[in-house]
Amino acid sequence: MTTEQRAFLAVILMAAVLILYQVFFIGHEPPPAGNTSPTASQAPPKPPAPAPSSPVAPTVPVLPAPAAASESRPPQRLARVTTPLYNAAVSSEGGKLQEFTLKYRGEKPMIVIGELGPSGLVMAPSGNNSAQVVPMDLPATEVTLTREGPTHDLPLGGAYAGLRVREVLTFRADNYTIDARVRVENPTRAPQTVTVSLPWSTRQDWRETKERFQGQHPTEIVWSSGGRISREANLCAATPVDTEGEWIGMDSVWYMAALIPHEGGFKLAVTAEPKGCEPKGKDPVGRATIAVQATPTIAPGQAWEGRVTFFVGPKEYDRLKALGIEGGINFGGFPIPRQYGGLPMEWLGVPILLLLNWVYRHVGNYGVAIILLTVVSKILFYPLTVKSMRSMKAMQALQPQINALRNKYKSDPQRLQKETMELYRAHKVNPMGGCLPMIAQVPIFYALYLALSVSVDLQNATFLCFGSLFGVNFWICDLASHDPTYVLPLLMGVTMFLQQKMTPVGGDPRQAKMMLVMPFVFTFMFFNLPAGLVLYWTVSNVLQILQQWYMDRPRRRAAAS
Repeated sequence: MTTEQRAFLAVILMAAVLILYQVFFIGHEPPPAGNTSPTASQAPPKPPAPAPSSPVAPTVPVLPAPAAASESRPPQRLARVTTPLYNAAVSSEGGKLQEFTLKYRGEKPMIVIGELGPSGLVMAPSGNNSAQVVPMDLPATEVTLTREGPTHDLPLGGAYAGLRVREVLTFRADNYTIDARVRVENPTRAPQTVTVSLPWSTRQDWRETKERFQGQHPTEIVWSSGGRISREANLCAATPVDTEGEWIGMDSVWYMAALIPHEGGFKLAVTAEPKGCEPKGKDPVGRATIAVQATPTIAPGQAWEGRVTFFVGPKEYDRLKALGIEGGINFGGFPIPRQYGGLPMEWLGVPILLLLNWVYRHVGNYGVAIILLTVVSKILFYPLTVKSMRSMKAMQALQPQINALRNKYKSDPQRLQKETMELYRAHKVNPMGGCLPMIAQVPIFYALYLALSVSVDLQNATFLCFGSLFGVNFWICDLASHDPTYVLPLLMGVTMFLQQKMTPVGGDPRQAKMMLVMPFVFTFMFFNLPAGLVLYWTVSNVLQILQQWYMDRPRRRAAAS
């Protein structure tokens, strides 16, 4: 089940319970009888040792599998790249990234040799079945970037089928992008048509396995074509794609590897081989592959040039926005998941995320930022809360008259309903008034849930973290994960119970029983939700208790006198 589907189910369940409770147990009297969702704390795996000179043959969209390396193929060489944001290793086999480890709140691998990563520059003559990774000369062995030296060009050169191939990789110290400029020259006397591809492949079965680590483990493919975002959430049944487009990426909740073509007539491609995930224990494991590829015809003495940007990093909204790939963050849809036609939630999720990050920049703690955001939302909805409280108090005052009507018309449900509505109109009471704050807050809550669920900024972000004992964090050391001590969900349940006890309701004992059950139901539902979201709901309950206490002052004064 995807993050959006889990979010949808969790929010719908919570909203349904609250709204149904308000409508059927507070807003209306019951009818007469007879009327019927990588633990983050787990350490990332150690990157495997560099592969031998004959790398794992990648799966390449449209192109056939690369041919096996010949005996004359030069041995593989690696160039190490060190920047403030990541460590990488570039292979002479097609200039591919052999290793890429983010320095993002710990070390997080984005490439797993043989399972996940790029294949390098792959070429094939048009109409020929001999596609292969182009061997390159790799002059540098160590590259270190600093703030004082923020960029570095790594040139590579090779040959393929009589063509001269040049590639320049540009690394930057201040972001997670790598520019690849490819030039293919034709020194022969005949035109040459070749297919040039830069693929990135992964195991298909990441979603089906229990393996978790803090880096990239793709669960979907996402691409933009004509400004429209498309997603393939089932890597085991990825539909082949061959289209013009702006970018394509291997996507997980918090990280993405994206290919962004700029020049050279590149198209986007997706393949999955074989169709469907192989049963466990069988080889080979199925692979899904994305690529940008072009098929130029190069005249004698002429050259073809192309440029592609690789983004390999965390899905921070500002960074993705600057590259035009912010569609990689899935804010879901409302009131149903986006893939089923739900309203895209970017219009609400993005402002909430930007506001959360803006507050964080001023307070330095995401937990405090969530608390302040909760206070702001309570202030915005305060008029609705006041109206709701007054409506429920009015309903409570009418309870004796409603009970009298129930006894009088207990054998005539239609007359009971009519007389009850007349009573409401006479006293200018809206039976749905108690539902207004909840109905208004459902989209906000849903958008906040998605923002907290998909925001990589909250991964490993602490609130009140006092260390760990026997591998268990104390207390909230990762706002993007559930509270391992379950203290916060229990506090949420207690505050919800107190809130319900203070909320005015009718005198029907069934309502009182429902009030006692709801906090237990919600506590159970919140056990495995992100701690950031539970913190929001808990603080919201506390503020609601304070509001109710403040509004009850006149009644307390009257009782005291």
